[in-house]
Amino acid sequence: MTTRRSFLASLLAAGASPAVGWAAVGDPAYLAAAKQPDGSYMLAGLREDGSEAFRVPLPARGHAASAHPHRAEAVGFARRPGTYALVVDCRDGAVLHQLSAPEDRQFNGHGVYSPDGTRLFTSEQRVEDSAGFVGIWDTEANYSRIGEFETHGVGPHDLRVMPDGETLAIANGGIQTDRWDRTKLNLDTMRPSLVYTAFDGTVLERCALEELSQNSIRHLALRPDGLVGFAMQWQGEPGMAPPLLGLHRRGSDPVLCEAPLGDELAMDGYAGSVAFSGDGSEIAITSPRGGRMHRFSAEGAFLGVVSRADICGLARHAKGYIASDGLGGVMLVGQGGTTPLRRAEAAWDNHLIPIRA
Repeated sequence: MTTRRSFLASLLAAGASPAVGWAAVGDPAYLAAAKQPDGSYMLAGLREDGSEAFRVPLPARGHAASAHPHRAEAVGFARRPGTYALVVDCRDGAVLHQLSAPEDRQFNGHGVYSPDGTRLFTSEQRVEDSAGFVGIWDTEANYSRIGEFETHGVGPHDLRVMPDGETLAIANGGIQTDRWDRTKLNLDTMRPSLVYTAFDGTVLERCALEELSQNSIRHLALRPDGLVGFAMQWQGEPGMAPPLLGLHRRGSDPVLCEAPLGDELAMDGYAGSVAFSGDGSEIAITSPRGGRMHRFSAEGAFLGVVSRADICGLARHAKGYIASDGLGGVMLVGQGGTTPLRRAEAAWDNHLIPIRA
């Protein structure tokens, strides 16, 4: 029987191989985690046409990943709260580095490289009280941990590098969880926030939803001009239908994007992923619980619904959006409707992560 420990040991034993670029592994455009029919887990690279460029094994369920900007290596993160973060060679699946958070921390499913690829920033929370931290890792020194700073919030999840190349946008979900079973402990007092920091942790701006404090900010999308989209998950009274998508530009108040009441209710209070369209004129969120994708203009006007069972993964595409579902489907969503691209014998997990910013 192969244990998680022996699995990692066998991959690490493969050793690091010379660094190569993304073209050497089929020139993929996206990273996606999935569960395979035999119950094992993988990280795959997908091209813009939905075809698979590569797949490498993961020791347990993955959540999201981050691609090095130059080398064909990626960090795969476990589902929150994370017990692993693995840097893998995308040619052969060799584990180049296994990241270990400090003893009192958990990885929270997301990370992002600096534009030059020399730093990796990881989303983390303190086990005791879910206070948020960003870990800083030196990718040129065997991914050694060289620092950290507070996110100035609780339960951080997604984080992205802003288009200026020197600012982080951090989604503080606001939820304190039990260290063992993820029980939510502070729903009556939670305070989600979108925080902007410099790479050294200096807080540059903080955006909070004071009137919807039980709407947990989870995932982020960026447009090249600095507009931020944030997807939310409702933690308040069941049956409510708050907006699940927000837009924010630094120095301005957030804009909440509302769907018609019936459509909002059908989302079941849960937005799983968010992305701008390829030309930036639209933004969309997905709900695997509701089996639907909601499209909005970049100004926040509701444009319509795409129905798809267990849809969650979402990313920009030159023709609109590319999306994935838990049944193995990958599809193109554009002005002309939905076009199936492929179906895999794998259950795609939450996200499609663009390899190139």
